[in-house]
Amino acid sequence: MAQRGRKPKPTAIKELEGNPGKRPLNEAEPKPVKKAPPCPKWLEPEAKKEWRRLSKQLEAIGVLTEVDQAAFASYCQAYARWKEAEEFMTQHGTIVKTKSGYWQQVPQVSIAQTYLKIMNKIAEQFGLTPAARSRITAGADMKDAAVDDMDALLGGG
Repeated sequence: MAQRGRKPKPTAIKELEGNPGKRPLNEAEPKPVKKAPPCPKWLEPEAKKEWRRLSKQLEAIGVLTEVDQAAFASYCQAYARWKEAEEFMTQHGTIVKTKSGYWQQVPQVSIAQTYLKIMNKIAEQFGLTPAARSRITAGADMKDAAVDDMDALLGGG
């Protein structure tokens, strides 16, 4: 059965955002150790670079945990394949002339688009997009940072 409505957001992301909906946080949500999992050996070299570039930062803000290896690995692998397709298009262009004289888009265009969609979907879950990041409030005490905008405007915050 398909889920209706928005996908639930992880409590760690809600806390970083200051719980803007003011709904009760899921206290029973599993809380895996906030430690980056090891980088899988099978990742492509470019994916491993992306893993090293982001894993410690995501671990530091508490959104990458030991149980997130598969999700984060899929992001890194999609990144590597997207980059490969983009580099191909930079070197060779995006269209070619077929033997019959017609112009045709190279397969790397749709490959890049597919992997970009995958990356963006996973990146949002880890708070890696500008929109997701704009909702995050960094600071020592997240409860103090979660002042309602309307209360602040009316002088009650």
